[in-house]
Amino acid sequence: MKKTILSIAALGLALPAATPAMADPPRWAPAHGHRAKQAYQPRYRTTDNGIRYWQGEDGRYYCKRSNGTTGLIVGAAAGALTGRAIDTRGERATGTILGAAAGALLGREVERGSTRCR
Repeated sequence: MKKTILSIAALGLALPAATPAMADPPRWAPAHGHRAKQAYQPRYRTTDNGIRYWQGEDGRYYCKRSNGTTGLIVGAAAGALTGRAIDTRGERATGTILGAAAGALLGREVERGSTRCR
């Protein structure tokens, strides 16, 4: 029993020494961790009309624009209420659905705007 415990203790002391040291990869090796994420940080710039843009790693310019989600939701709600108010006869579900669809499309396009990124 004593020999078994001593051999387990000796094995436990030898295993951590056998593991390789954790070091940074050489400069020429591709980085996959923290260094890869810190290698490129885009710097945002803002134009006079409020559009944010940055230059990518490939040298091209990209802009950050709204995708129109808020306008879509607000437009759908307003369109549904308007469609329901216009369709006063019968079940009124048709006017609500058509109004919501038209309002969603209109609200999305209004929020996205006609601004082009170049």
